Amino acid sequence: MKFYLGWLLAAFGVTMVLFVPFINLLFRLRFLRGKETEEVRKSATANFYKIREMHAGKVGTPTGGGILVAGVVLVMCTLVLGWMGVSGNLFSGHPVWGEVAALLVAFGGFAALGFYDDLIKIFGFARTGFFGLRMRHKFILQWIVGGAAAAVLYFGLGINFVNVPFFGIVRLGWVYLPMAAFLIVGFANAFDITDGLDGLSCGLLTICLLAFWVISLAGLDRVLGVFIAVWLGALAAFLYFNIYPARIMLGNMGGLAFGATLAVVGLLSGRMVALVIIGGVFIAEGLSSLAQLFSKKFMKKRFFPIAPVHHWLQLAGWEEPKIVARAWLVGIVLAIFGVWLAAL
Repeated sequence: MKFYLGWLLAAFGVTMVLFVPFINLLFRLRFLRGKETEEVRKSATANFYKIREMHAGKVGTPTGGGILVAGVVLVMCTLVLGWMGVSGNLFSGHPVWGEVAALLVAFGGFAALGFYDDLIKIFGFARTGFFGLRMRHKFILQWIVGGAAAAVLYFGLGINFVNVPFFGIVRLGWVYLPMAAFLIVGFANAFDITDGLDGLSCGLLTICLLAFWVISLAGLDRVLGVFIAVWLGALAAFLYFNIYPARIMLGNMGGLAFGATLAVVGLLSGRMVALVIIGGVFIAEGLSSLAQLFSKKFMKKRFFPIAPVHHWLQLAGWEEPKIVARAWLVGIVLAIFGVWLAAL
């Protein structure tokens, strides 16, 4: 355990030292949260503008914290896992480099897609039409990356099962592929949707990762143990600057990459059911936006006054820190329940 805690602290220290100069760099590059686009304003409702007024003070806040966190995680994990492999201390319940490949495909692939979104929004390319992709095109690219990560799990690691509490291991065969891809893409978007209040998404992610850290260490999976330890350390440093009132925001790069990789972590542990429970708050946020989308398209009315759920609660009069704190409490309860289920 001291080995993993050591790398967690190392990742925290490195990221903390880098964050202040990184925030200053984002200011110089004008990588800042801007106002809504003309397209968004045209489709906006009165409730949307109420939320915008509540968040008016966040305009101009640096965004892109996910870039630094992802960079630290990728570099440190490459160094640590490489050193462990050379020294013969690297072992896992799966083929080691296949497990690393699954994590990196999801982490790197969705980070690239999210970074594209950040560039388009922040520098106004969406308004000029420069190098723009439609929503459906970006969704197709997400499925390609999610499918690639699922393929590594299925073909490279031979994972084609789900551990169902009280029933044991259930083999899914080829059905595992679309299910895994669906979870990866779904969690990527659900996490990105949840990232709307200071500290909300990454606080919940920290809770989820702690739960899967317990599961991975119990299963003696050193690859997953090291990856989660480094990620937790870097994430804790980001949270220091992201809690209310935030000095920096995550951005789409971190939003998509972190959600997708959380799903891969759950799938690598073989605990698909536990993943759905532990990530329950993300799923609820994503489903609220999905329900709103389908309601507007097919029923020509809004299912909620505004979506996702955290904005609805703001509209109901809940203060931002209160929503975040209670979401974390729900996340803790779900994480404990998920770990208990995983142990059955």
